[in-house]
Amino acid sequence: MGDEVDGHGVDRSRSSLLTRRLAVLTGSVVLATAGTAHADDDPDVGAGKCHVVKFCVGVGVDDETDGSGGQAGGSQGGSDSKLECKLTKVVPKPPANHPAWKGADPEKNDLYFRACSDGGQNNPDGFIVVPQGQPAPQVDPQELAQRAVDSMTLLGPDIASPKAAGKYTVGVPMWMWVNQSATTYGPNTASASADGVTVTATAKVSKVVWQMGGGDSVTCNGPGTPYQASEGMSQSPTCGHVYSKTSAGSQNGKYQVTATSTWTIDWQGGGAAGQLTEVRQTNVQVAIGEVQVVR
Repeated sequence: MGDEVDGHGVDRSRSSLLTRRLAVLTGSVVLATAGTAHADDDPDVGAGKCHVVKFCVGVGVDDETDGSGGQAGGSQGGSDSKLECKLTKVVPKPPANHPAWKGADPEKNDLYFRACSDGGQNNPDGFIVVPQGQPAPQVDPQELAQRAVDSMTLLGPDIASPKAAGKYTVGVPMWMWVNQSATTYGPNTASASADGVTVTATAKVSKVVWQMGGGDSVTCNGPGTPYQASEGMSQSPTCGHVYSKTSAGSQNGKYQVTATSTWTIDWQGGGAAGQLTEVRQTNVQVAIGEVQVVR
């Protein structure tokens, strides 16, 4: 951990790291978003000017860089990314009612700003509250969140209908639904810890998009409704489709139906919080025929 110095002595490289994400608003105590400041279009402020976190103060810094191996959400399997983060201690501290504290007591905590980059599009940033006197966490909370997600073994939808062995007919409503479990639909909760920091993540499927194989797509915001014989020829109230042509011209005489689930993961810990997204798929082949009329 480097020595704390006055903000007017911060070198240009450290200054540019801050000014990419922090805004200059004289006398203001307003965040662009609760807990995270984005100021990519802000003017570059050099040494001797006011470096701020949406409030006008001189900033002393205690910078640390960690080469975390975290990965961004949204990948199916994912691979380690080269996420590097720099911590900047905010000195002096903002007022107690500032959103960056997230309700924490400034008298008992320190505030850091974490700016990260993997050299590409993944540039997460945010504020971290650390108990006073304790070192800032060297592990990136988002990396721990991803570790927690990886331990969940999230899978694609467990398709209950349509079934590969089912018999489906043009013009007859098809009801689609999935079985719900911790690994195929959620909720699924797991934690990961390192260097005294624990992050807890909770994942749940927020939507299932069905590619029906005939060029049509259906988006369902829930697991779907199981069909009951008493429903007759009615359409599903939550997730269904009606085919307008048979699958006779498709490969193997069947449509390939792909159900893609989007997992939304909320995580918190290490003085930070955020959201990740994971995507999983399951395929099933279904035959769609037509009613044969015998005369």
